[in-house]
Amino acid sequence: MERIAVIDFETTGISPGPGCRATEVAVVITEQGRVVDRFQSLMNAGVPIPSFIENLTGISNAMIRSAPRAEQVMGDVADFVGSTPLVAHNASFDQKFWDYELGRIQRSRVQSFACSMLLARRLMPSAPNHKLGTLTRYARLPDTGKAHRAMADAEMAANLVNHMVGQLRDSHGIASVSHQLFCTLQKVPASRILEALKRQRGL
Repeated sequence: MERIAVIDFETTGISPGPGCRATEVAVVITEQGRVVDRFQSLMNAGVPIPSFIENLTGISNAMIRSAPRAEQVMGDVADFVGSTPLVAHNASFDQKFWDYELGRIQRSRVQSFACSMLLARRLMPSAPNHKLGTLTRYARLPDTGKAHRAMADAEMAANLVNHMVGQLRDSHGIASVSHQLFCTLQKVPASRILEALKRQRGL
């Protein structure tokens, strides 16, 4: 697979806005199935972290107070990613925060997102559920650290992406797996995925 950027945000809530902001971002760059670069930073958006979020992530208000400003971090991470295609687990969540935080520094996304959760629902239907940790254990992928910290989750998602690339090649006979193929397959109804994969083999 070509160079992709697998990202993860930790945040103060579920929907970005003045009272709900990102607290941490991580990116894992993979190319041809290998991790070639990483970026991680806490980010101070000046918004307090609720206690239940602090308990979930381990990111405290004290940690955020000494972190670089969100605007600086988003500029740095946007430069780091550039126009590399993006992937996230439950990408609708991370895409919202990526676009919102970029918009605050007058920048906009130029590339599309693929969602490893949507792909897993189609390619790993027998998994107990499609949470990132469950899929990692189900596929016997490496334990990358504490869940709900951005780098650990980004690394888990990158491992899952590489696992599904292998599935597409080895189990479905698709020699050329791309980010665009991910974006195409994630829109196919689960009931029709085998038919779609058969068509892909014939291309």
